[in-house]
Amino acid sequence: MRGEFVRLGPAWLSLREHADYPPAVRTLLGEAVVASVLLASTLKFEGELTLQLQGNGAVRLLVAQCTHDFKVRAVARFDAARVSMDETTMPFAALAGEGTIAVTVEADKRAARYQGVVPIDGVSLAASLEHYFANSEQLPTRLALAADAAGAAGVLVQRMPQAGGAQSGGASADAAAAESARETLAWDTYAAAGAALDSLAADELLARPSEELMRRTFTGLDLRLFAAQAVEFRCRCDRDRVSAVLRSLGAAEVDSIIREQGAVTVTCEFCHKPWRFDAVDTAELFGEAASHVPASSALN
Repeated sequence: MRGEFVRLGPAWLSLREHADYPPAVRTLLGEAVVASVLLASTLKFEGELTLQLQGNGAVRLLVAQCTHDFKVRAVARFDAARVSMDETTMPFAALAGEGTIAVTVEADKRAARYQGVVPIDGVSLAASLEHYFANSEQLPTRLALAADAAGAAGVLVQRMPQAGGAQSGGASADAAAAESARETLAWDTYAAAGAALDSLAADELLARPSEELMRRTFTGLDLRLFAAQAVEFRCRCDRDRVSAVLRSLGAAEVDSIIREQGAVTVTCEFCHKPWRFDAVDTAELFGEAASHVPASSALN
C-alpha cells in the first residue's frame, strides 16, 4: 500500500487572492487542486499534470495544474445564475453535471504526453477520480478530499501491484498457499484503509495535525510517514508576458484605451491578477520618448 497526504494553507490562499468564488465553487476548486497534487505525487516525471473537469453543471469548466516540483494554479468557470454566494454547499451532480474528467501529463524532457478521460461518475469529485484510477490506471485507489475558505486537504491510498507474479507449474502447494495468503492480506489492508477514509470527517482532514491525523485514521495498520515537501502557488503570468500581449495590439490601439480609460488593465484568465499599464508604462513599452507621455496635473 502507498498513500499521499496533502494539506494546503498559504498556497490555497495565494491561488484565490484575486478571485472571488462562491463557497460551493470554492470548495470544488480546492478539492481539485488537492487532487492534482495527489495525482502528481504518485508519478515520477518532470513536467505538469492537468486535471480538467468539463460538464453541463453550474461549473462549466474547472482546471487544476500541478508541476513535478509541486507548483499549483487553478481556475473555475461557472454560471453565476445557477450558483450564488449564499449557498455554502451544493450537490456534486449540480455543480459538475454530465461531462468528463481528463487527466493530462506532459513530460518536459521526452516531450511525452499522456491523457486519460473518463465520464464524471459518482457523488463527489473523489468518487469520480476513484473511477478514473480503476478504468485508466487499473490501480485500486481511494481518496478523501476537503476544502474551505482557509485551507484544502486530501488523502490518497492505493493498493500497489504485488511483486513476483504467477507461480511456475512446479511450484509447491505451500508456496501457492503463501502467495494466496499475501494477496488476501493485501486486499484486507486496502479495505481497512478505505473504511478508515470513509470515517474521516472533513474538519479533521483540514485541521488535525498531520502525523496525529494519519495515525488516528489508520489505527492498527503498520504506518510509515515520510518527510513533507512544500507546495506553492505559481501562475505563469508576469509583466513580460502581459507586455507582449499589449505589443501585439499595437501602440495605436493601446493609446486609444488609455485616452478613454486612463490606463489599460490586462487580467490573467487563470489567477485573475490585474496587470495595469498607464501612459508612462506604455510609453516605455513601445519605446516612445518621455515627452510623448500625456501631461498630468496630479502628483502620485
